[in-house]
Amino acid sequence: MVLEPQQTTVGFIGIGVMGKSMARHLMNGGCTTHIYTRTKAKAEDLVAEGAVWEDSVASLAAKCQVIFTIVGFPPDVEEVYLGESGILANMKEGGYVVDMTTSRPDLAARIFAEAEKKNLHSLDAPVSGGDIGAREARLSIMVGGEEAAFAAVLPLFELMGKNIVYQGKAGSGQHTKMCNQIAIAAGMMGICESLAYAEKSGLDPKNVLKSIETGAAGSWSLSNLAPRIIDGDYAPGFFVKHFIKDMTIAIESADAMGLDLPGLKLARQLYQKLAEEGGADNGTQALFKLYR
Repeated sequence: MVLEPQQTTVGFIGIGVMGKSMARHLMNGGCTTHIYTRTKAKAEDLVAEGAVWEDSVASLAAKCQVIFTIVGFPPDVEEVYLGESGILANMKEGGYVVDMTTSRPDLAARIFAEAEKKNLHSLDAPVSGGDIGAREARLSIMVGGEEAAFAAVLPLFELMGKNIVYQGKAGSGQHTKMCNQIAIAAGMMGICESLAYAEKSGLDPKNVLKSIETGAAGSWSLSNLAPRIIDGDYAPGFFVKHFIKDMTIAIESADAMGLDLPGLKLARQLYQKLAEEGGADNGTQALFKLYR
């Protein structure tokens, strides 16, 4: 079975920095799209464009064949999926649920098991690419769950992303996202230190960027976030507070496997300091403030 967008009723829960663009791509791809978010004002423009507003998770769940969620923290995921008024208790059999929040791998496995009891198909599918990737439908999507369910939902994933990879059993998508966040954490420290060094040595950081972003140091963060740092733009494509959450999940998961990650622990320490100094709602590139 493959879900054709024009014949599929989808639900989207979580209309935030990334979720709004993702829901819009589903709408523009032909899906009948029902939406819910805690703050209705965030969804008003989507409703004006044709999305159907629902007053509760339960109401949305009862009407949709496929439900995508991208909320803040693991407790939010647990509430949305597993509560009496949640998705699993109110969705019709045979439906598909796709959590795109960066959350705990063990919670993804638990949701999968509970969904299976209710004859529902569950995928964990966190994303990478930030606000730009969401807006331009170029997200990387990392998917865990049953491969047949992945194949069914793939046409909908293709409306939101470009690099869509099936990683394995339930929780595998979340473990892959942890790999992603670990690499980003160390990379962002390097970018901030590089730019701080450029400034201190009297170089023009914009000119330095021309030399280093296409060489061995090149990365998505260097090309997309370093220019924001140079311009003093710390607006969130991805919130510092959410990054701290992700790093904590990765550290706890690694500890449970007996793996020590000293670089990641240092990065979290620096970001926690940034948050304590008022930067929790900045973008991750705001780490540079500590160096300046």
